[in-house]
Amino acid sequence: MPRHEIRPGRAVAGLTLLALAGGYAADAAGAWRIPWTFVLTVFFGGLSLAAAVTWTAYRVRRRRAARKASAENRVAPANTGTGTGPTG
Repeated sequence: MPRHEIRPGRAVAGLTLLALAGGYAADAAGAWRIPWTFVLTVFFGGLSLAAAVTWTAYRVRRRRAARKASAENRVAPANTGTGTGPTG
């Protein structure tokens, strides 16, 4: 199974929408009465949190990729052998 990068912002957005769907279902069943202002607050708050998590994950991935590229581009130290090589 091929690996893929984790998208935590999408998980936060999905959990936010699942919570809102559960709230609407509870309201429709009469088990819970939620005001519309609460729904808007949770919706926009959850999407803002998802955006912040996505941005943070993006920055972490870029930093990790830059660090990896920097490590790959380092030049190996020059061989200052004592003459025990094939020419010495």
